[in-house]
Amino acid sequence: MPMIDIDWLKDHVEVPEGLTYEQLAKDLVKVGLEEEEIHSSQVTGPIVVGYVVDATPEPQKNGKVINWCQVDCGDEWNETDENGNKVPRGIICGAPNMKAGEKVVVTLPGAVLPGDFKIEPRKTYGHISNGMCASERELGLGDNHNGIILLREYGFSEAEYEALKPGQDAMHLLHLDQPLLEINITPDRGYTLSYRGVAREYHHSTGAAYTDPAIALNEKAPEPADYQPGTPVDIDIEIDDNNPIHGVPGCDRYYARVVKGFDPNAHTPSWMRRRLIRAGMRSISLAVDVTNYVMLDLGQPMHAYDLDKLEGPIVVRRANEGEKLTTLDGKEHDLSTEDLLITDSPNGERGSRILGLAGVMGGLYGEVTADTKNILLEAAHFDQVTIARSARRHKIPSEASRRFERGVDTELQPAAAQMAAELMAKYGNGEPSEHPNDVDNTPRPKVIHFKASEVARVAGLDVDINRISDILTDIGCVVAGGGNGEFSITAPSWRPDLGEPCDLVEEIARLVGYDQIPVTVPPAPVEGLVGLTPDQTRRRRVADELAEYGMVEALSYPFVGDDDYRAFGFDPEATKKVSVEIANPLYGDRPYLRRDILPTLATTVQRNIRRGIENVSLYELGHVYLWDPNAPAIPSLPGGVRPTDEQLAALDAGLPDQPDHVAGILTGLAEDDGWLGGKRPVDWSDAVEAVHRLADRIGAKIVLDQPAAEDVPAQWHPGRAARVMVGDVFTGWVGELHPRVNEALGFPAHSAAFELNLTALFGTLTGKPVQAKPISTFPPVKQDLAFTVDASVSADQLEAVIREAAGANLESIELFDVFTGEQVGEGKKSLAYAVVFRSPDKTLSADDSDAIRQAIVAKAADLGAQLRA
Repeated sequence: MPMIDIDWLKDHVEVPEGLTYEQLAKDLVKVGLEEEEIHSSQVTGPIVVGYVVDATPEPQKNGKVINWCQVDCGDEWNETDENGNKVPRGIICGAPNMKAGEKVVVTLPGAVLPGDFKIEPRKTYGHISNGMCASERELGLGDNHNGIILLREYGFSEAEYEALKPGQDAMHLLHLDQPLLEINITPDRGYTLSYRGVAREYHHSTGAAYTDPAIALNEKAPEPADYQPGTPVDIDIEIDDNNPIHGVPGCDRYYARVVKGFDPNAHTPSWMRRRLIRAGMRSISLAVDVTNYVMLDLGQPMHAYDLDKLEGPIVVRRANEGEKLTTLDGKEHDLSTEDLLITDSPNGERGSRILGLAGVMGGLYGEVTADTKNILLEAAHFDQVTIARSARRHKIPSEASRRFERGVDTELQPAAAQMAAELMAKYGNGEPSEHPNDVDNTPRPKVIHFKASEVARVAGLDVDINRISDILTDIGCVVAGGGNGEFSITAPSWRPDLGEPCDLVEEIARLVGYDQIPVTVPPAPVEGLVGLTPDQTRRRRVADELAEYGMVEALSYPFVGDDDYRAFGFDPEATKKVSVEIANPLYGDRPYLRRDILPTLATTVQRNIRRGIENVSLYELGHVYLWDPNAPAIPSLPGGVRPTDEQLAALDAGLPDQPDHVAGILTGLAEDDGWLGGKRPVDWSDAVEAVHRLADRIGAKIVLDQPAAEDVPAQWHPGRAARVMVGDVFTGWVGELHPRVNEALGFPAHSAAFELNLTALFGTLTGKPVQAKPISTFPPVKQDLAFTVDASVSADQLEAVIREAAGANLESIELFDVFTGEQVGEGKKSLAYAVVFRSPDKTLSADDSDAIRQAIVAKAADLGAQLRA
């Protein structure tokens, strides 16, 4: 995101004296430029200018040569000798460019450099080094660490250099003590990626006087259109786009201008170097720095070529199949036929040599070097889609592509080239040509018919028509009409995002202030039933109950593939035939929608386990998608009109069934009481408990039916899984996952799970109010009944028999023990229940309770159950 320096901003807009970065952030956020961060300096002083009085080379045993330097840091910072006289500081420096007579940057003891590097006196190489001469990288000013900063070569004019005195504050000299404001911009406002754009927005926010620098620069730039036939141009240019994207040419304007006699040894001025570094860019050479500076200042990306290496004409074309390009970063790229290229024409072969990927990055050939004396400046306008696709395709986003893909001003090219030419002439002794070539095919701007009443209709703002006209004029629009409340608006060339009346409404609302938009809560007419439906209420109760049980809700993507099918023991080919396939899946290996929640929830559990969380209890509520291969094809419905009832019915008939499910997975320890208590791993009983709890919460009377081992699905443990039934309605499965599933997923042994079809479960509920029974005031009778039954008899079957035999006098029944062993015989088990009898109308006598007991024993005999002594 852009870094804003108040010192640079002052070049374009009137800034009040003493403006702080905090206030600047508040001013800019009013017009939609949000503060990201105010970056304060990581460097603290003292850091001063030093004059190297003497630098004595001292060879070391390791072959390295260090310099024992005497550096004059001014009377305030110099050392004091035994006679009380001020003498230069002794400093060890190993930089190869250190020499006597130079002015350098000295970090003194007490200074702190980036990375919390503290400067203090140190004994090294046999001397006490009382400070450090710093490089760019050590100060956080750049990447150069090949030598220390020599202020003579740091872009100061001769007069400025002579004015530098030992002991002068280098922190302020290099702006190391100044913060920076980083702002966020939205993708539709690419013009704010420049100081020209940010200054304009500061003007909109505060009313500060603003002058567009592009106006004066365009007036000074030579205009090729005024040339008489036969007037020479700097270089011939052709735009030949044989593969436009969406019919839009990749380049509609290409402006080229030459600067001759450029001094390749010229240094970038210190003010420009400082501004580039504070904007986050490296200072490379004057020619390159100028193009970068113009881009940051005006918003027009530029490129500089070595003119002597080029042969005209310059051809802007699409890449051919099989072409390759090595970019400035040294990487080779296989080009696509959608890539737009800048090429020249060696040996008369038109457009045969690639110079760069247009609007993204230049190539190795034709770049400006230390020997370049004649420079060709390129300032072009490229299609946003073309540049965005190329930058993403080759994974080389650049500062230029960031601007082009957001939209660059179509009238800025001559101004940018003029500014660059002036800077190269002033600081590099170059001579700008008066014969630029400008191939301009930009379309005429669209006229927007705008009604002032749209502001009130769309934004709810009551804005005077004159103020609407003033705001649109101030943002750069050409405004015509308005007498009857209707305008003809032409958006400025730097605002390609303004194309419709609603865009203009947004601009007016932005500059009037979003806080001025009235807050009106729309009325909600109450018709018929309101609030949650019964199923929505039950769904929330299910989620609440599982959360109260200690499980955590998760949301997983509903996409599955072959790996998920195989992990859960499904036949991939058979399952795909009844699964919904996605035309453009997010994951190439998961192109199908789930038929069960467990496979997708399992990936979330896996992720937690792999990150060291062993005790996982997750649940998820969501849809599954059950495709019917015999369903009719989904019809293609017309657009712009409401489909008929028959068309909607045909659409519904072709859609997959999408019932609501709830699933849960529990792994690790179910109980962990610490070192004083015990630990119990999860098993099937924990999943069963969760299912019973949620069923009780919604009033469902479930029964667990354990089928024969051969009838249990492949993902469930054949001896520790059961169907969840409500009467004759199957609603899901509960139990332990199959060991093979645990192994495939990396789960602990005995991991438990459940999955219920909530749509089917809710369908069994009537929703009728519960009829409360009167509370009996008579005393209860408590008894324990233990029966020996065949192993095939379930606890639910025996419980049903006890309830039937006890009749209305049974208050509660609870299974408290299951026992198998030699005492009950092979193929048998003991089921023990705690029962409570209570009569609603009398006190039960011993004879009454014995009669109920005998009735239970007699009825239980029908199941082959025998009461144990």
